[in-house]
Amino acid sequence: MKHFFLATILAGAMSLPAFAADYTIIAPANPGGGWDQTARSLQTVMQQEGISSNVQVQNVPGAGGTIGLAQFASQQKGNPNALIVGGYVMVGAILTNKSPVTLKDVTPIARLTGEYEAVVVPAASDIKTMADLVAALKKDPGAVSWAGGSAGGTDHIAVGLIAKAAGVDPTKINYIAYSGGGEALAAILGSQVTAGVSGYGEFESQVKAGTLRLLAVTSAERLSGVDAPTLKESGLDVVVENWRMVAAAPGLSDEQKAAVTADVEKLAKSASWQEVLKSKGWQDSYLAGDAFNAQLDKDVAATEGVLKDIGLVK
Repeated sequence: MKHFFLATILAGAMSLPAFAADYTIIAPANPGGGWDQTARSLQTVMQQEGISSNVQVQNVPGAGGTIGLAQFASQQKGNPNALIVGGYVMVGAILTNKSPVTLKDVTPIARLTGEYEAVVVPAASDIKTMADLVAALKKDPGAVSWAGGSAGGTDHIAVGLIAKAAGVDPTKINYIAYSGGGEALAAILGSQVTAGVSGYGEFESQVKAGTLRLLAVTSAERLSGVDAPTLKESGLDVVVENWRMVAAAPGLSDEQKAAVTADVEKLAKSASWQEVLKSKGWQDSYLAGDAFNAQLDKDVAATEGVLKDIGLVK
């Protein structure tokens, strides 16, 4: 009888589902921006899909994500339950800040999303079109102030490329970097700056509410459902796409890395995640494994070239 009960208990235990890993996701920026939105979307979908029963998000803002990256790399080594959100902005910030910690010091898992930039002005602005903004920029580059994300990030690169395409010295632009999307948005809505640049999703609700005027988007072709010309249509040969990724801690075993990769793949292919992409206006640019690592190396090299070209990196 004793053996029977023991066998029954063991059989019951073996039939229970494996406990999903608890994850902590670092959003290396203030609340309200794209990285924060991405981290919290990961949190929601991981819990909805049963990938993890408990997901925490921590904000560690500063220096284009490089402060959070450095903290993550040093404090989470070997921890398979720690993740960090990053992307194109972080690549630029690593270069412009000459960060000693790079994406080589963590474990890149997958590229998740892509998003095109939008150029906006307050609804009350005298600037009605991209041509108006370019004219003001040509007249006095320093008098046109731009609000965007961290120095050297996608927003900064986009403004530099706009200036260059307009025949204006990119080193003369008056770019004001904010560490969170919420702060930048407040500055634009408060008419503290001339214009703002960020992912379209961060401006969409204000554009639809009529508090912001959308001048152009940085896609090669017009975006479905978005009433705005591309920069190319506006006479500026500029296309910029921001992308966001998720990375794991350094020092993981092959088995730990494979488990994290499998969890992220399950998330990326879930109906819940596809709904998030649709609602946020993000492009599905999922790429993992060796293909992602190879693309990441190319993107780092290309970004360094652009930053040098527009005078942000020597």
